[in-house]
Amino acid sequence: MKPLQFFVIVLFVFTSCKNDKNDTTVDSSIDYKDTELNVTTSVYPEAITKVFEAHGGLDHWKHMQTLEFTIPKATGNEVTITDLHNRNSLITMPKHHIGFDGESVWLKSLDTTTYKGNAKFYYNLMFYFYAMPFVLADDGIIYESVEPLKVEGKSYPGIKIAYESGIGESPDDEYVLYYDSETYEMTWLSYTVTYFSKEKSKEFRYIKYSDWQTVNGFLLPKTLTWYNYENNVPTTKQNDLEFKNIRLSKEQTNSDVFKMPADAEVVE
Repeated sequence: MKPLQFFVIVLFVFTSCKNDKNDTTVDSSIDYKDTELNVTTSVYPEAITKVFEAHGGLDHWKHMQTLEFTIPKATGNEVTITDLHNRNSLITMPKHHIGFDGESVWLKSLDTTTYKGNAKFYYNLMFYFYAMPFVLADDGIIYESVEPLKVEGKSYPGIKIAYESGIGESPDDEYVLYYDSETYEMTWLSYTVTYFSKEKSKEFRYIKYSDWQTVNGFLLPKTLTWYNYENNVPTTKQNDLEFKNIRLSKEQTNSDVFKMPADAEVVE
């Protein structure tokens, strides 16, 4: 997965966005700080701009500072809090805490139970899926229109997201956002995982986004549904993941929240 250093406020070079089939590549060499710029209408391809707007607007999102949510699990609640601008994060679970302080991923065990997952892979995973589509405005992204996804007799236009070389832990990861052609609401996300193999993958997994709730003017998921797939097409429902106690705020979280405790360990 792409790691937590996804900065929402980014600087871009103007490219032609009149045709969605044109690729758009992020460039941070131009300083627009003294220029009034509506980034959502002048920099991004038209289709993804409309997706951002359908979910509350990227300019509005950039004023948010903190996102927090709870995922109920059989082992107890998992609470994630993320600073939206520097992507520092903290995940608290009944027996473990996982954090990212801007430099290192750390793991703290609350008892003798061994954490069975991969903390460095997991620390931003649920945040990234949950904060769609807005995380797809991050630095170093290349956009490309792709063939629509046809599911249950309906066709969903697609926008492929790839990353420039050297962006994040897994720059070879790819995502395709599929949206409703009438409402421009995000409907499907297909994605590859290259973190473990470190090689480009041709196998796309699928998440359906259909259960929305309004939080501070944004459409955010109540539930994400993973699907089985065959020949890179979703087939049958696999499992749901529920999100509760959503907090999206303009108040920045104290940075001490994300600092590594003395009794925690750095995850290599």
